[in-house]
Amino acid sequence: MAIALRYAARSDIGLVRSSNQDSGYAGPHLLVVADGMGGHVGGDVASSLAIGELAPLDGESHGSDDALGHLSKAVHAAHQQLLDRVAQEPELTGMGTTVTALLRSGNRFALAHIGDSRAYLLRDDALVQITRDHTFVQTLVDEGRLTPEEAEQHPQRSVLMRVLSDIVEDVEPDLSMREAKVGDRYLLCSDGLSGVVSLDTLRATLAAGADPGSTCETLVQLALRGGAPDNVTCIVADVVDTSGTPPETVPAVVGSASAQQPARSSPATTPAERAAELTAVPPAPPPAEPPRRRRPGRVVWMAAASAGLLAVLAGGGYGAYRWSQVQFFVGASAGSVAIYRGLPQDLGPIRLSTVDQVAADVPVDELPSYSRQRVKRGIVADDKGAASQIVESLRDQVRACRAAALAGATPSPSTVATTATAPTGTQATAGESESREASSSGPRPPTTAPGSAVGTVTKVPTITPTTTPAPSGSPAAGAGTTAPSSQTGVAAVDCEGLG
Repeated sequence: MAIALRYAARSDIGLVRSSNQDSGYAGPHLLVVADGMGGHVGGDVASSLAIGELAPLDGESHGSDDALGHLSKAVHAAHQQLLDRVAQEPELTGMGTTVTALLRSGNRFALAHIGDSRAYLLRDDALVQITRDHTFVQTLVDEGRLTPEEAEQHPQRSVLMRVLSDIVEDVEPDLSMREAKVGDRYLLCSDGLSGVVSLDTLRATLAAGADPGSTCETLVQLALRGGAPDNVTCIVADVVDTSGTPPETVPAVVGSASAQQPARSSPATTPAERAAELTAVPPAPPPAEPPRRRRPGRVVWMAAASAGLLAVLAGGGYGAYRWSQVQFFVGASAGSVAIYRGLPQDLGPIRLSTVDQVAADVPVDELPSYSRQRVKRGIVADDKGAASQIVESLRDQVRACRAAALAGATPSPSTVATTATAPTGTQATAGESESREASSSGPRPPTTAPGSAVGTVTKVPTITPTTTPAPSGSPAAGAGTTAPSSQTGVAAVDCEGLG
């Protein structure tokens, strides 16, 4: 039986990002999602380069025996293109992209995957993830150090160990072959979807029977209702018998790889969307010499494979040392707030961090209870400057609480204000991976709810929406109610529970 693909692709900037760094391609023989990273510059370039290198595979010129070879060669060629581009434009240093690609050859699919974008297969009403996330947390799950449920809330769940990047020169994607079956439905997506919408909701949406285009629209809307802290890109493709309706032949290109990125077709209808419209500002032009920036919430680890991770760190290899010197977080040291180099995570007897600077005037036990808990877990920052901003924010909280105590009254959450980053209900449950948001000064828009794989934000004006997570059984993990906070640009501090 001859088969074909009926497909659709959609990409949305989301409610927080100022640009779309995702790219997607869907054609008669090829499906690709690439999730770029690299801050204000770089992510869109990296994902577009990947799509440009893989798109020529969308044809009948390859057989099933060499389909994997074609995919692997194209992924490596995309990596080389990325390296060449960084050499030409050093300001793009640090950019990277994930790649998840399905190449149809006859009645089989070749699958190539690197990073934390995902591919799912819906067959007989059962939805299965057919890719493995190349993240630090997934390594801990594989080694039995974490359960999948614990991994959902882990503060380092966005640390990538394998990705196309100028930092990692040896890139090997996961490669596999799959038999196609009429009735199968494939979903390829960036973590902007899988990190916000629960697996059960994904399954129910895909199994509803709507056509690929309508299904893609529904999935994007679910992510938007969940707060959409990241770009959202998805491809839905059905395996069909060619004896029926003639298969589609016009490819769809979406995201940053597309020459025209359409505006959102539907008006803002949810609290999160309305809040995003309130805080949206046109992107500022880049400076003449843009600084090197990493995409918030994404860190590329210099470890090559999980099996050698302990050996690399214990041996003090240059790659691990180089990486560790540019990672910072705020934690506790001898009862005071301190800035650390490294990660707030130990591997057995090996410590992955060292104290860089102690703020002796910021006692941990004088912080509001929520901030105290975050400090004890570790608040990750993009760089030392961002970590210093977090410390200053915590110092303001201590000063405010001391002033309230001297006044002889314990303030309510609405009576004491500081210039601190406003914590949200989501951060209180999802952990401190959202603390990367603190790397930029100013109030923040809503982050994802529990179950999210990535929680990131960007600088916004002074109106700060806060998010209340939805109940655990809600259709879209992360959906909740949102309301603007004070327009003065300051966050309320609850000084109760000190000590």
